[in-house]
This record gives sequence, C-alpha cells and structure tokens, in this order.
Amino acid sequence: MEDSLEKLITVISDNPAAAESLSLYALVCTLRVEKGGYMYRLSKLQELSAGNRELAYALMELMASRQNQGDEWDKSMELLDNLIRGR
Repeated sequence: MEDSLEKLITVISDNPAAAESLSLYALVCTLRVEKGGYMYRLSKLQELSAGNRELAYALMELMASRQNQGDEWDKSMELLDNLIRGR
C-alpha cells in the first residue's frame, strides 16, 4: 500500500493543478466512499499516461483488497487533500 500511496503523493505534489493529478485525486476520493459504490468515470483513465494508469489500477487494487482504510490511508488522504487545496 505504501508504494502506491507514495507514488500518488509524489505525482500530485509535483503539480497539484495538472489534469492527471486531479483525475488521480478524483479516483482516490471515490475510493473513500463505499456506500457510493466507488463511482468513478472509467473513461477518465484514457486521459492518463500509461504510468499513471498503472498507478490508478494499483489504487483500485487497494480498494479491492480492503486496504483503503486505516491510519496510513487516512493520513495519506489528509495530505492529498491539503496538496490539492494548496495548503
């Protein structure tokens, strides 16, 4: 889990306003909402580079293996929220 979250944090911290950063952030935000059925528009994956698509798949795997919860996940999400909001 650490590897995927660290890669995501790196991508977003490098350029939080980039389209790919925002798409990955949107994906990871949907992975927080189980009741919502983890709704993410899969066509958005076409807009990602091959490397970032692999990262998106790894993040989805975290959800599938129920690793999208707990202290590490929550701390990473808080950091990502702050990066996107420019804090």
